[in-house]
Amino acid sequence: MKRNILIIFVFLAMSSVFYSCEVAQQLAKDLSVPIPTGVSPLTEGEVSQGLKRALQVGTDVAVSGLSAEGGFLSSAIYKIALPPEAKIITDNKENKLLKAVGISKLIEDVEISMNKAAEQAVIKAKPIFVQAITQMTLQDAFGILRGNDTSATAYLKSKTYQNLYNQFKPEVSNTLKQPVYNGMSTQKAWQDLTGAYNKVATYVPSWNKVNTQLDDYVTKKALVAVFEEIKKEEADIRKNPAARIDDILRRVFGS
Repeated sequence: MKRNILIIFVFLAMSSVFYSCEVAQQLAKDLSVPIPTGVSPLTEGEVSQGLKRALQVGTDVAVSGLSAEGGFLSSAIYKIALPPEAKIITDNKENKLLKAVGISKLIEDVEISMNKAAEQAVIKAKPIFVQAITQMTLQDAFGILRGNDTSATAYLKSKTYQNLYNQFKPEVSNTLKQPVYNGMSTQKAWQDLTGAYNKVATYVPSWNKVNTQLDDYVTKKALVAVFEEIKKEEADIRKNPAARIDDILRRVFGS
């Protein structure tokens, strides 16, 4: 009798420090004692709701940070440089012919304008992400919950990236046409830069002309940044109780 009472006491003490409902249930089964009142297993619906909520919170944080002044331009991680095809321009910016057309200033104008356009365009991404998250079907909810720190973000990206890209690209294209820096649009700054370079390139046989479409390039760069920030927030929610800002997050990620 005393031994049974001791076992029950140990179980109750341990259940108060284990976060997992499943751990408590398994202990109860192994020790043949009732599950303590108030301990209930997570349902698939709760897990799905919690994962979607985590992604929504991550999107809010990502968009808020990236759309702020300098969200891209001042970021050591996300600052958008000229497209790889334009490397020939930056590599040769000290060329006398290019210096004569003010190539350094034209490069600077494009980089500043492009990053400011990305900051403005990201705001338009939020409802697109929220819609995609809401429509997600998390059939493998428990597997995603028990996966690594960014499993939900990886799932979102694998299932929705192309649709997000298709919806977001027109928003980026429109933003690139708006004056975002010194009264000039990103497209105009880019045309001035490539136009000046391409004219000089006609006199240098080894230089290829540059005709990159910026909307595709900036769209992909912006989406990379948003997904990376959502990953960071998901990892924080999983690890840090203070990041679980509402009941469903506390219920799912605290279990």
